[in-house]
Amino acid sequence: MNRFISDSIRYIGVDDTGIKLFENQFALPDGMCYNSYLILDEKVAILDTTDARTAQLWKDRLHAELGGRTPDYLVVHHMEPDHAALIAETVAEYPEITVVASAKALAMIPLYFENFSAKTLAVKEGDVLELGSHSLHFIAAPMVHWPEVIMSYEPSEKVLFSADAFGKFGVYDADEGDWACEARRYYFNIVGKYGAPAKLVLEKAKKLDIKTVCALHGPILQGELLAEALRLYTIWTGYGVETEGVFVVYGSLHGNTAKAAEKLVEILQAKGCPKVACADLSEEDFHECIEDAFRYGRVIFAAPTYEGGVFPKMEQLLTHLAHKCWQGKKVGLVENGSWAPAAARTMRAALERMKDITIVEPSVTIKGALKTSDISALEALADAILS
Repeated sequence: MNRFISDSIRYIGVDDTGIKLFENQFALPDGMCYNSYLILDEKVAILDTTDARTAQLWKDRLHAELGGRTPDYLVVHHMEPDHAALIAETVAEYPEITVVASAKALAMIPLYFENFSAKTLAVKEGDVLELGSHSLHFIAAPMVHWPEVIMSYEPSEKVLFSADAFGKFGVYDADEGDWACEARRYYFNIVGKYGAPAKLVLEKAKKLDIKTVCALHGPILQGELLAEALRLYTIWTGYGVETEGVFVVYGSLHGNTAKAAEKLVEILQAKGCPKVACADLSEEDFHECIEDAFRYGRVIFAAPTYEGGVFPKMEQLLTHLAHKCWQGKKVGLVENGSWAPAAARTMRAALERMKDITIVEPSVTIKGALKTSDISALEALADAILS
């Protein structure tokens, strides 16, 4: 993939192929990239740094692109350590540099760097940093997904530096054609809780003439890929339905609830459901289950009763969905319980605390193994979720 943006705007980001978990929780089968950019004009601006794990490679790329020039500014769009770990080292190397960031970001810097001292410039919405023929116009983006975040727009080349928005999991050179998959998992697990502020910033961005989006993770977005990213972000930030169909997610202790979920998938397919996705909480990546719960407008939760409540992995999923502000869905419930079924009641109580969740009837109770007599109830649930 091209790492060259223009003669004046250079990519100096780095890949970390050795990291296995992002934020020590999200699986990274291919690693992660930390994007950083350099604008070379009458004034020179570094846009963000990198994670401490990739410090030397980032410094090497910075020095190579500087070609002996001294940077005038270090622009900090986001203070999270995977993008800001080298602020103090950069200031130490270039003591005349001015750190440009939001007031909240500047207040955060001493939290990460003891005895920090540097020239600073606080910027806010509408402020402009003049570099020569290039300039950075700042856009406030609080809670996308930290409170100090700013974005910046460079009008001469129509580039939006979007901080963590439009980011994705994976290395920089990952297949562009598969951008949506890991961008979706990234958005709903990292940014998704903050859909409302993300939507506000997206509306600001849509008013700009944008040719290129440079996020802090993932590839540079241009052309058809940028158009698709904007389309998906319009859906995601509005908690809309991306894919028509039903997501069946289940937990199973001894395989009986799994058989009920698998039978339900067959029934939904036979009834002409355009797409049916199915996930076993004990087998699938947990955060991909969160992704699919947001992706589809209809979701069926199936789980056994456990200690008077619900299967712990299902309880964990529902807790995370509530925390991520999951909303606006049509939901069906399947429970299993040999002597005192309680899973549906427990799941219903969790879902009723969420926003705009419609729980269809009937909920289905399986007692022990799936039996022929249970099929009609699954058929009725399928009709209800599809109606």
